[in-house]
Amino acid sequence: MPFVHIELVVGRTVEQKINLVKEVTEAVVKNTGAPSEKVHVILNEMQPENYALNGELLSQK
Repeated sequence: MPFVHIELVVGRTVEQKINLVKEVTEAVVKNTGAPSEKVHVILNEMQPENYALNGELLSQK
């Protein structure tokens, strides 16, 4: 039973997230042979002030 965890900064629409989890599930099924009903995709959305890149919070940009 594959689990896929995806960390995103907030801002995607529900439609974008629907498409993302569908395509990720399809990729896992294709590459592992796991049935789609056993593929778990977990989206964690972060606030820009809780994520840094290159030593700078995204909220600072």
